[in-house]
Amino acid sequence: MTGNPSEPVGNFTIDDDVRNEEVGKPQVLVDKRETAYAVRRKQSLRARYIFGFIFFTTNLLAWFFRDYGYKILHGLRHIAVCGEKGDECFHAGGVLRVSLGCFIFFSVMFASTFGARKLHEVRDCWHSRCWILKFLLFLVSIVISFIIPKTFIQLYGEVARIGAGIFLLLQLISMLQFLAWCNSQWMPDPQSGRCGFFGLFLSTISYIASFSGIVLMYIMYAPHLSCIINIFSITWTAILVIIMMIVSLHSKVNNGLLSSGIMGLYIVFLCWSAIESEPQNEKCKTPKKMAENGDWTTIVCFLIALCAIVMATFSTGIDTRSFQFVKDEAQLEDDIPYRYEIFHFVFSMGAMYFAMLFISWELDHPTRKWSIDVGWASTWVKIINEWLAASIYLWKLISPVIMRDNAIHHEESMQNVHSLV
Repeated sequence: MTGNPSEPVGNFTIDDDVRNEEVGKPQVLVDKRETAYAVRRKQSLRARYIFGFIFFTTNLLAWFFRDYGYKILHGLRHIAVCGEKGDECFHAGGVLRVSLGCFIFFSVMFASTFGARKLHEVRDCWHSRCWILKFLLFLVSIVISFIIPKTFIQLYGEVARIGAGIFLLLQLISMLQFLAWCNSQWMPDPQSGRCGFFGLFLSTISYIASFSGIVLMYIMYAPHLSCIINIFSITWTAILVIIMMIVSLHSKVNNGLLSSGIMGLYIVFLCWSAIESEPQNEKCKTPKKMAENGDWTTIVCFLIALCAIVMATFSTGIDTRSFQFVKDEAQLEDDIPYRYEIFHFVFSMGAMYFAMLFISWELDHPTRKWSIDVGWASTWVKIINEWLAASIYLWKLISPVIMRDNAIHHEESMQNVHSLV
C-alpha cells in the first residue's frame, strides 16, 4: 500500500473518508447543542413547579403564624419589633411579615431575571438551577421581614391591597385569553371542517351549571325578602349571564355560546364565593357549627381554598404570553419557554394577594382559625371583581363591532367628501 491519499480502499478513497469525517463533525456539534437546549428547557419548565411549591409553603407558613405562632414561637416575643407581647409578629402582623418575605424573594427573582431571552444566558441558569442559593435567599427574605418595624409593615399592608387588586386584574386577563383559546380550539370552523361538538357540549354544561347555581343560591342564601344584598347580588348575576349570552349570539358579534357560557359560570362562582365570604352571624346564611380548633369539614374547606390560591397564582404565572405587549412570532430552539420576569412578577403580586385573603382585606381585623377570606370587605371585593369581569368581557365582545362601524362610517364620509370635490 502506497502513501497516496487518493488510493482506493474498498469502495471509498481516503479523501472521501476524511471529507465525511469533516462533514460529520458539525452535525455532531448541532446534535449536542440541541440536546443541551432540550435539557435546559426541561429544567426551566421544572423550575415553575419548584417555585409553586415554595409559594405553597409560604402560604402554610403564613397560616401557621396567624393561627398557632403565638402559642408555639415564644422566642419571637423577645424581638423588639414584635411588641411587648409579640402581637406584631403573629395573627395579621405575622401574615403580613411572611407575605413581605415572599414578596421580597420573588421581587429579587424578577429583577435578576429581567430581560432573559436565551437558554444559554446566566439569568436562565439562575432561574432554573442554583436552588441552594435561592433557598438561602428565601430564608434571608423571611428573616428580614421579621426585623422590620411595625410602621413599615402597616405601610406594606396598604400597598398589598393594591398589589392584590393588580393580581386579580392579571388573573382576569389570563381568563379572557383562556376563553379565546377555547373558542379557537373547540368552536365550529367551516374552513378546517371542525364540527365543534365538544364546544357545544361544554357550553351546554356551562349554562346548565350557571342557572342551576343561581337557583341554588336563591334557595340557600335568600330565604326571605329581608336578604336584600344577597337577592340583589344573585339577581344581577343572573342578568349579567343573560346579557352576555344575548350579546355573544348577536349577528354582529357572532362569538358563539362557549366563551359566554364559561364566563357566565365564572361570575356565578364569584357571586357564590362573595356570599360565602359574608360573616357567619348573618341571618341570611346558615350558621356553621365549628369547634375551637375547627372540625374536619372546616379544615378540608380551608385546605381546598389554600390549594385554590396556589393554583390561581400558578396558572396565572405560567400564562406569560397573555401579558406580553409584543408577541413572539416564532420561538427558536434556544429561546426560553416562558418569560421569567412576568412569572416572578405574578408570584410577587400573588404574595400580596394571599396576605389579603388570610386577613380578610383588613389590617387589624381579628380572624377565626382555619378561615380564609371571610368578612364584608372580602365580600365586596369579590362582587366588584365579578362586575369588572363581566364588563371587560362584554367590552371585548362589542369593541370590534364599534371600531368596525366607526371605520366604515369614516370611509363613507371620506368618499362623500371626494365626490363633492
